[in-house]
Amino acid sequence: MRGLFALDERVVYLDGNSLGALPAHVPERMRDVIARQWGELGIRSWSESGWWTAPERVGDRVAPLVGAEPGTVVVADSTSVNVFKALVAAVRLAPEGRDEIVVDATTFPTDGYIAESAARLTGTRLVPVEPAEVAGRVGPRTAVALVNHVDFRTGRLHDLPGTTRAVREAGALAVWDLCHSAGALPVGLAEHGVDLAVGCTYKFLNGGPGSPAFLYVAPRHQRGFDSPLPGWNSHADPFAMAPGYAAADGAVRGRVGTPDILSLLAADAALDVWDHEAVDIPAVRAKSLALTDFFLECVAVYAPAGRVASVTPRAHAERASQVALRCAQAPAVMEALIARGVVGDLRRPDLLRFGFTPLYTRFADAERAARVLGEVLAA
Repeated sequence: MRGLFALDERVVYLDGNSLGALPAHVPERMRDVIARQWGELGIRSWSESGWWTAPERVGDRVAPLVGAEPGTVVVADSTSVNVFKALVAAVRLAPEGRDEIVVDATTFPTDGYIAESAARLTGTRLVPVEPAEVAGRVGPRTAVALVNHVDFRTGRLHDLPGTTRAVREAGALAVWDLCHSAGALPVGLAEHGVDLAVGCTYKFLNGGPGSPAFLYVAPRHQRGFDSPLPGWNSHADPFAMAPGYAAADGAVRGRVGTPDILSLLAADAALDVWDHEAVDIPAVRAKSLALTDFFLECVAVYAPAGRVASVTPRAHAERASQVALRCAQAPAVMEALIARGVVGDLRRPDLLRFGFTPLYTRFADAERAARVLGEVLAA
């Protein structure tokens, strides 16, 4: 699969958990989008090139990668905007008298900011809880629980099936942030009864910088999904330009305004790599675990004793597709690694992060990254 991506052989790229590599065919596809669809057809492309229906069409391509049913995913807006839509809509869907939003206490900061704002707007109380404790904390006052599938710092994979089951048994709704799991491991939204989910397309789905995020709404909630951002694109008859709002059916309710067509169609093109006959999510997961196992083994051999320590779980059931190493001089070490052709990133103050995208990361890349890390630490 590596040949499908525009990667420099002089570089080990281990930052796909922040920005996926460019699929090699995307620039040519975008030349057509810009020169022909926009340049020649102009406004006709909303119908003739399928621009108007692209958010749902691309959503149906994302759906099988997260275990969702057709017609349940829309690709539009940013992750932050979709978290806001999902949280407020979930509170509105929850039974009467529920006045708490349970939020992952280790969440990506934006999710926390959005949750706090959603709580103020809906008159609910925000309750931060460690992800492993959510199942035991939800109760009759819980309206919704917002949890990250993967801890963005450590790469810890949280228990989506068990937590979702506990949240739903408590009568609340489960909302999952899939930014660090979509395209890296099985999710099973339909199988596990998830109510709502959001995720980005620019990490393991390789959609490009700032490519639009996705929003999942389970079929049982679509008729009652009451978006706090009822834009004209989600109207049942958008070109009627009526003063009153009437929501469309299905995943279209997750739309707001005019979609960002260039970024959306770049993400659409990038998803072509998932059409390759050799690719399926279980195979991706198997390689991900093998790569991260091997990298940790190599780090143990190459790194000087006591200089780095993994904070990523060893157990496969608790590990996503990244390795985080605690290092006292993390900023300087990562700067030196990048200068020597090993591209990862860091989270201050002391975490080195290495993302392993199975579609294009080789075992030789994992070995080289660990070896260079050992050389940098020894120096």
